[in-house]
Amino acid sequence: MSAATGQWQEAMRVDDLWEGDMAGVEVAGKKVLLVNVEGDVRAYQNRCPHQAWPLDEGDFDGETLTCGRHLWEFDAESGQGVNPANCRLTSYPCRVTDSGAILVDVG
Repeated sequence: MSAATGQWQEAMRVDDLWEGDMAGVEVAGKKVLLVNVEGDVRAYQNRCPHQAWPLDEGDFDGETLTCGRHLWEFDAESGQGVNPANCRLTSYPCRVTDSGAILVDVG
């Protein structure tokens, strides 16, 4: 996980990212994948570590992200590789404000 730098920027509203949903957004010029895992929002770099394929073009079943290109799988809560297990998604600090804004710090 990337360390927070204090440069929080609004990515979208939590009302627009339902539980079990994912969305590709751009934050400060970086492509970010937001996922809502049982009400907990996570932010990752929107590319598979295998061949940089956009993850928002894959599938998300509420728990597992699957790259649409070569079917690599990742635990959506931690970013840890499931298949193969020796990889990990690059994560960004993410939080939801009391007013419902999803903030991401891409550094």
